[in-house]
Amino acid sequence: MLDDRPSQVLKALVEEYIRSGEPVSSAAVLDRSGLDVSSATIRNDLAKLESYGFVVQPHTSAGRIPTHQGYRFYVDNLAPSRLKGGTREKIDEFFLDVHRQISELLQATSVFVNDITTYPSVVVGPSPDADRVREVRLVHLGGQVVLAVAVCDTGRVHQEFIDIGFVPDVEALDDAERVLASAYEGQLLSDGPDALSTRDLSDVVRRVADPIAAGLGSEDTESVDVYVSGRAQTASLWNDLTMVQQLLRLIDEQAALVDLVTDDVPDTHVRFGPDLGGVDDLAVVTTSYHLPSGGTGRIGVIGPLRMDYKRTIRVIDRVSENLGDAGSDR
Repeated sequence: MLDDRPSQVLKALVEEYIRSGEPVSSAAVLDRSGLDVSSATIRNDLAKLESYGFVVQPHTSAGRIPTHQGYRFYVDNLAPSRLKGGTREKIDEFFLDVHRQISELLQATSVFVNDITTYPSVVVGPSPDADRVREVRLVHLGGQVVLAVAVCDTGRVHQEFIDIGFVPDVEALDDAERVLASAYEGQLLSDGPDALSTRDLSDVVRRVADPIAAGLGSEDTESVDVYVSGRAQTASLWNDLTMVQQLLRLIDEQAALVDLVTDDVPDTHVRFGPDLGGVDDLAVVTTSYHLPSGGTGRIGVIGPLRMDYKRTIRVIDRVSENLGDAGSDR
């Protein structure tokens, strides 16, 4: 652990480098830190920080820039703070004004986070295996085909076109819908067939309900919905064309993108460099959101090492809180 003054010097250096993108001189550190010490003292502290591996001097006559280790110390020791009132109100107002299904809400949230942070953003929806069914509807599409619609408490809608093997009449379809709605209510989608199997049903209702339950229960619950905004900003955030191309490929690969913003830390977490497979100029800030229904997803912001961590962390924390509250009405 660094002593108090060197830690303040490192904080000032990181924040000045984030602002300017240029190696930071001792004079700039002194000015930003507000410490009542001499320039010689700052230079000594910078030399110590360099010996500890927190900063590096690109050229002999240049100032210093933070290393991955320096960024990690800075991020891990950020003091709790609040967003500026205007930004906080903008986030709160956004979630007061939205009235959408969960998929539309998550897409809108990714656009909003991108707009307010100016970095590419990713919102990962809750896993479908956490969806509990609120209602079931059946629509006869003609012949032997029935459209089964399961609406879940997260607002997610599951649809399956199912060939039930015969042409049902209106009464059998209505009875099957009531039975399925009762059996599935409050159940996980995958548990519906078991709940239905214990029901005492007429032969014709069973002939309708069983294939529909099998069809709904077979849906892939491993996949998740992913919403991305800000692809176009990569070129302005990274000067390295190879890096831009790498990020665009990553953004287009859903599995890789989910891995990037998902980790075992439920709270807000920052990863870069060694945490991301050694990609030098990449940082990811992520946090979880929790819907009242029990579904959990992730919010992530992708940026360069010079990301404004302090503000970005505050933003996604506030968005996470509001997103969980907004999801309660869907």
